[in-house]
Amino acid sequence: MPEDRDAFQHLIDLLASGDASYRTIPHEPEGRTEEASELRRHPLEQAAKSIVIRVATGKRSRRYVLAVVPGDRRVDLPALALRYGGREASFATQEVAERLAGSVSGSITPFAFSTELDLLVDEGLLVHDEIYFNAGRLDLSVALSVADYQRLARPAVAAIAV
Repeated sequence: MPEDRDAFQHLIDLLASGDASYRTIPHEPEGRTEEASELRRHPLEQAAKSIVIRVATGKRSRRYVLAVVPGDRRVDLPALALRYGGREASFATQEVAERLAGSVSGSITPFAFSTELDLLVDEGLLVHDEIYFNAGRLDLSVALSVADYQRLARPAVAAIAV
């Protein structure tokens, strides 16, 4: 992502240029999935929880994955390590996650705008007609059709939630 663009603007530009079916939802600043879902008034399982994961693929090598799971589930770290042939998977540091995502923790979008991030979405999130997520800001969320999400984000899909 270019340095002069934040995740919010990149997201809105992508949705608008991609003719996506979406709406924005202003709310009190909130980065916790359960609380944000209450503010947005939707079932927790429709929340796209986006987490930057560090997969150790060798002694000095690693890969970063933007793992997106339903709001009522957790990322299956051993499954991610196995998928990428890694020794282990863990949450990226806050500094690394925010740099790669282009936004503060709690507002990370389910889109990988950095070439350093692989985008991997749990198949359980894609069963809904619409998903909800913070829009690169803590005070604004997006409701987006799943079909448009898949078309615009082009995520890899796997069972990565427990």
